Amino acid sequence: MDTTVEEIDAYHEAVALREKRIRDLEDELTGRYRFADIIGKSDPMRRLYALLDKLVDSDVTVLVHGENGTGKELIARALHFNGPRKLKQFVAQNCSALNDQLLESELFGHVKGSFTGATRDKPGLFKVADGGTFFLDEVADMSPAMQVKLLRVLQESTFVPVGGTRPERVDVRIIAASNKELREAVLRREFREDLFYRLHVVALEVPALRERLEDLPVLVDHFLDGVASRTGKPRKKLHPELMAAFYEWHWPGNVRELENEIERLCVLAGDAEVVPPELRAQRPAKAPAGAAHLAALVQRGLGSDLATAVGALEKELIESGLRETKGNKSRLAERLGVSRTTLIKKIREYGIAE
Repeated sequence: MDTTVEEIDAYHEAVALREKRIRDLEDELTGRYRFADIIGKSDPMRRLYALLDKLVDSDVTVLVHGENGTGKELIARALHFNGPRKLKQFVAQNCSALNDQLLESELFGHVKGSFTGATRDKPGLFKVADGGTFFLDEVADMSPAMQVKLLRVLQESTFVPVGGTRPERVDVRIIAASNKELREAVLRREFREDLFYRLHVVALEVPALRERLEDLPVLVDHFLDGVASRTGKPRKKLHPELMAAFYEWHWPGNVRELENEIERLCVLAGDAEVVPPELRAQRPAKAPAGAAHLAALVQRGLGSDLATAVGALEKELIESGLRETKGNKSRLAERLGVSRTTLIKKIREYGIAE
């Protein structure tokens, strides 16, 4: 009898442990595949979630790099609202949206009479974000003068308002973002090296949508749910042909482009429950720059074996692209529809001078 009781207890304990493990896994899946409003379960996103988990409880400065539309601000918000500063302000500012004078006043504030129109003291966004998180988007577009002022905040946690004489102290976590490669900007002397290393304490790379196409179904479902919630209409579905076409497009606008496309399709579908494939956007077939020259290159290569001809064309595309983008590998990779890592590998393979 004692043995039977022990076996029953052991069985119930094993069942309880298994149920707890299932609940834990469900909680992990729910939270990890949707970190704040970040949607995805592909390998690149899993790696991103793992790094976010390590950063949320710290105050370390983070530099987020990714193409337009990948969700860099969502990353910043996830770090803030899951961290120790979540009860304080989250402030975001696009550094390319304002000229130097306006940006300085917006960031650091100004005192009354410091310039025409300054009829009262105005606190800057750094003061508003005191104790919280400040997200500086497109930081690469800052002028050299503004870079110096930002560097002072990072080094000393102080700033001087426009027209002021006394420095003010703030406690702010900085998260910066850029769609440009800052390391290359440093080499071109477009971005201060000391500021780069102040921002580049921890770097996050947000993958482009074309690098995580397996996330398309979950993203589409999320945006379809969003449209239904905003409009109060029944949730729509995409025709299988329409969904298949999504896998063929390279999504230069990334997740933002996908969200806009889903909204467009839902509007055009009217009362239809399933969005028909004929509503698919007509993607323009753009001829590459210098098409005549490339055609001539192909013609010359017809006497060679296929691998040699293709290699010559690929090398020419990369060389001309580097000239046109002034060495910006991120922008060229986006244009060619490959990852930046693949592009760098090709540059080394063909011995292309950078």
